[in-house]
Amino acid sequence: MRTSKTFSIQFWMDTKKSKKSEGLIYARINVDQKRLSISLKRKLAIEQWDSKNQKQLGASQIAKEFNRYLDLSKSKLFRCYQELRDNGNEVTSKAIKSLFLNEDSNGYKLLELLNYHSLKIENTHAIGSIRNFKVTEGYIIRFLKKKKLADISLSSLNFEFLCNFENYLNAYYPKGHPKAMSHNTVTKHIQRLRKIVTLAYNLEWIKDDPFRRWKSSFDKVDREFLSNSELLNLATHHFMIDRLDRVRDLFVFSSYTGISYVDIKNLTKKNVWIGDDEGQKWISTYRQKTNSKIKIPLLFRAEQILKKYDSHPVTEISGTLLPSITNEKANLYLKEIAAEVGIKKNLTFHMARHTFATTVALSNGMPIETVSKILGHTKITTTQIYARVMDHKIKSDMDAVQKRLDEKARKFEGENELKHLRKKIVEAEKNKYSHLTKEQLIEKLNEVLSEKPDKN
Repeated sequence: MRTSKTFSIQFWMDTKKSKKSEGLIYARINVDQKRLSISLKRKLAIEQWDSKNQKQLGASQIAKEFNRYLDLSKSKLFRCYQELRDNGNEVTSKAIKSLFLNEDSNGYKLLELLNYHSLKIENTHAIGSIRNFKVTEGYIIRFLKKKKLADISLSSLNFEFLCNFENYLNAYYPKGHPKAMSHNTVTKHIQRLRKIVTLAYNLEWIKDDPFRRWKSSFDKVDREFLSNSELLNLATHHFMIDRLDRVRDLFVFSSYTGISYVDIKNLTKKNVWIGDDEGQKWISTYRQKTNSKIKIPLLFRAEQILKKYDSHPVTEISGTLLPSITNEKANLYLKEIAAEVGIKKNLTFHMARHTFATTVALSNGMPIETVSKILGHTKITTTQIYARVMDHKIKSDMDAVQKRLDEKARKFEGENELKHLRKKIVEAEKNKYSHLTKEQLIEKLNEVLSEKPDKN
């Protein structure tokens, strides 16, 4: 990989915006064929500028001082270039300009911003969110090391930096993973970096937002869940191994309550209370992720699981409502459970929340607003990802359509049959009275009109 930098400095006069026959002098710096001009804030009469030798003509004291200023500017620009290179910072035309104009006089660098952000979210974000930001920060530091940079000034963050960072993530193979990151994972890391950089912009640590032209989107992903038959088979299966039986109970409890793994792990008897509705048991707790309160009436199967572990030695020691186990082990044992029960899907603990939202709640007519409240979502749009149409719902809706079509068809056929009968009666009546004279027809009509209608 090429690491050397070509660097050059030139002076030139801008005559297009000249006033009173004077032009503004600029220094043009060129790093790897990327040019950038810096105004030296000096004006000179157009006829006194030597464009070939890039200096003021003449040997007067004024000319000597002007040319000495150009030499000092050139030396300062070269020192800025050396300082960036020697300190392991990224050497760009923009970085040299920023250092030359003291735009980075406060010394704001990317690593300093990362440390500031970490301290800022330490007491405001959930543990999981903090951990996710740490992972993103790790990838940013790895990216800088790959670019052979110890750090980078915030003013050097630009659209090109973001593109290069995205390409780095797309090609990165995390340790222990069989393939590179997915598009959604890469987008999530870029999204976190954007939040960090936006903080710097709001703090006025940078003048421009490098993300102002950046656009990203997530690929739509179907979240797997267990069907009703799969959930019932799992809930009623008899496991000979205790650890599998306990993890199954945790999964089923989550499937019938929508409570996440981390929140289940923290449940104690204090979180159970009896409502006014005929002794109905409720779970009341706060979501660790969003700190939002959730109150859930217990369905029969979830309540049976709580009774199972009410005086269990495992919960007596831990003081929790249900057995405690690490998330990693729970997901590992779920693979064994799926194989034993015959579930072909990639069973993970988080699938229990998807199962509750889709199979238990929405498919049984629960309004999406209620599901959102139970799941502890702060936005209903988060819940809408679960509002998928299931096969049995499609069949039910199609059966209803067929029923309405059948009713319309029977009505149409009945109306056609009635119209046909009327037509036959009219034809028969014509034949019946066709032999009568005019006087006889008038007499017959008078008889019909004089008949009183049947009250029955």
